[in-house]
Amino acid sequence: MYPKILLAVDGSEHSLRATTEAIKLVSLQQSGEIEVVFVADFGKSRDEVLRYGDIDELELSRRQKLFPIEELLQQQQAAYAIKILHGEPGQSLIRHANDHSFDLVVMGSRGLGSLKEMVLGSVSHKVARGVKCPVLIVK
Repeated sequence: MYPKILLAVDGSEHSLRATTEAIKLVSLQQSGEIEVVFVADFGKSRDEVLRYGDIDELELSRRQKLFPIEELLQQQQAAYAIKILHGEPGQSLIRHANDHSFDLVVMGSRGLGSLKEMVLGSVSHKVARGVKCPVLIVK
């Protein structure tokens, strides 16, 4: 079914819900692996470096955003790996998903609201349009 799942996360509540759905899919098929992908946005990275003042502290802060997701995966004994990418989230996720032949992308929907989403677009919609595999967007 979906032996290789890319789970796109940002540390939000939406990411936790997406994690729950990815775990359900893997457990239904009794095999498969989830690759948890967090994208450090370059635009936000500058602000984060200034706030944390140290690259090591910045990386620790990013990893801490993933702790609840990792905890959920471990509790459910799901096979997973973690990958941190750098760049614009939409394009980075599209490139990674297509380059590594994932069977499914699972991600949360932030629900920006119709006007903001119409003007800015959303990462989930960009990814859904750009990847070669099916996408599950979790509300």
